Amino acid sequence: MTDSFDILGLGAVAIDELLYIDEYPAADAKVRVQRRERQCGGLTATALVAAARLGASCVYAGTLGEGELSQFALDTMSREGIDVSPTVRKPGLQPIHSVVLVDQSGGTRTLFYDINNVEGAQDEWPAEETVRNARVVLVDGYGTPAMIRAARIAREAGHSVVADFENADPPRFDELLQLVDHLILSRQFACSLTGATDPADAAKQLWADGRELAAVTCGIDGSHFVTSSGQVKSVPAFQVETVDTTGCGDTFHGAYATALARGMNADDRMRFASGAAAIKATMNGGQAGCPSLEAVERFLSERTA
Repeated sequence: MTDSFDILGLGAVAIDELLYIDEYPAADAKVRVQRRERQCGGLTATALVAAARLGASCVYAGTLGEGELSQFALDTMSREGIDVSPTVRKPGLQPIHSVVLVDQSGGTRTLFYDINNVEGAQDEWPAEETVRNARVVLVDGYGTPAMIRAARIAREAGHSVVADFENADPPRFDELLQLVDHLILSRQFACSLTGATDPADAAKQLWADGRELAAVTCGIDGSHFVTSSGQVKSVPAFQVETVDTTGCGDTFHGAYATALARGMNADDRMRFASGAAAIKATMNGGQAGCPSLEAVERFLSERTA
């Protein structure tokens, strides 16, 4: 792989079994499933699918197994135009396997995940040249030693590292955190990590020397971010009719990474990502609801007018 490309992902891939129900049940209830679907999901995989649909060239170089679930994930990413040829495959491994209850009355979802027989990114993989050819490296908490290596190579090459973290549990998390120059966290995790109660304050505390952007996403309450100017800025959420929030955060990260690879400024990157996530919320499924570039541009153009 000698040609440059937009986004390299190394981390989480999941298979989501989506169960659509009328409303989330109380304890000990018996609930009818209105319909069910199997989809590929996961932090990194969904972000890459979102980016690919927005026109980014993407590569996945993480770790999967040789069974049905792994093949389903690889086939799904391949159909989206993602290059999965550098993927490491090991017998006995599988993607994260999740059951997602989608509350159709409230437009929310509850996710139960199984990480048995799941390995993160592999040490000393992918080849250094592959990492250097990526304009943006997307990291998460699955396989932190390999993520740290990739982030260091990317930063030394003058390229960007975008993070999608859910918690601070992975070993060497602080070391990886320091290498991220585009940090985008959910309000819940950002406030937990910083001790702040206000998301704008959390964004300010997440800022560090060498970081290009620190952002906190707040769903329907919009986002707050800090850039090199040190000023805290806000991006209001777009008002849409929410159908399913599965994958909205991952779509945000994929759209942001796409905008970054294209050279957009910080304000435009955040607005572009917010628009993509808003459109995703209006459609069922995680990756199934990731919008096209044409859809996002039309959505933003209508709201600018």
